[in-house]
Amino acid sequence: MMSVAEEMHALLTDAFAPTRLAIINDSAKHSGHMGDDGSGESHFTIEIEAAGFAPMNRLARQRAVIAALGDVVGQRVHAVAIKASVPEA
Repeated sequence: MMSVAEEMHALLTDAFAPTRLAIINDSAKHSGHMGDDGSGESHFTIEIEAAGFAPMNRLARQRAVIAALGDVVGQRVHAVAIKASVPEA
């Protein structure tokens, strides 16, 4: 069985073929706070770089990432911080 981070990595790789992708588990920083379900996989930071983001503004990039994650965010993950960028030329 895949961890939530591994599942997010697979979904984002399939959707964007990123040149860089880091999924950072921030759950320990939120232990005992609202949204902490005790699973250790409730809060994440996603750093993703993909050429497909070039025509999108910041909000569109974040929406695209959330859409690619499907029901992961909101169902199994309480919060994600997204840093989406395009590769430097």
